[in-house]
Amino acid sequence: MDGTTLVETLTDDLETELSRLGSSKWLYALTEGEMTGSTVRAAAAADASAAAERFEAWAADGGTADLFADLADTATDRADTVDADADPADRRTYGTLAGFDDPVARLGGALGHSLVLDRTVGQMVGFFVGDADPSTAGTFRDLRDEADADRDRIVAALDDRCDSDADWDRARSAATAVVEATYEDYVETLESMGIKPKNVC
Repeated sequence: MDGTTLVETLTDDLETELSRLGSSKWLYALTEGEMTGSTVRAAAAADASAAAERFEAWAADGGTADLFADLADTATDRADTVDADADPADRRTYGTLAGFDDPVARLGGALGHSLVLDRTVGQMVGFFVGDADPSTAGTFRDLRDEADADRDRIVAALDDRCDSDADWDRARSAATAVVEATYEDYVETLESMGIKPKNVC
C-alpha cells in the first residue's frame, strides 16, 4: 500500500458518498436551502474555519506538526478569501476528526476531509459558473487547486509515516470515518428539510 493507492481505494469504496457530497443537494444542505452567492461563500468559509481550528489543535499537539500547521494556514486563508466573518461549522465531520489521537489516524482523517473538500468546492465552482459569476468561480477554482495540493502533501506524509499494513489500515479507517460522518450530515440535514436522500447501494 502507498498513499496513491489509498486514495484510489477510498475513491472506489466510497464512490456513492463522495459523488453525493459533490452534488447540488449537498450545497443545498450546506446553505439550508438558500443557495445564493453569499450563502455558498459563507458555507465554504464555515467549513474552512472549522478545519483550521482542528488542524491548529493537531499542530500544537506534536506529530507531523509542520504539515498540520500548513493545513491550518491554507484553511484560514480559504475562509478569509470567501467570507472572513463566518463562524466555524459545527458538524459531525469535525467531531469525528477531533476523536483521532495519533499521527497516522490524523493524517487519514485529513485525507478523508480533503476528498470531501475536493468534491464540495468543485460543486461550488459549478454554482458560480451557473450563477454567471466567473470571477468568483475562478476564485473557487484556485481554492480547489490549493486544496488538491494539500492533499498531495497529506499523501506524501502518509508514505513517510506508514510502515506497516496496520498503519495503512488505520489511515484508511480514519479517512472512511470522516467521509461517512460527512455523509451522515448530508442525510440528516436533507431529511430535516423534508428531502429524502437515496439509500447507499
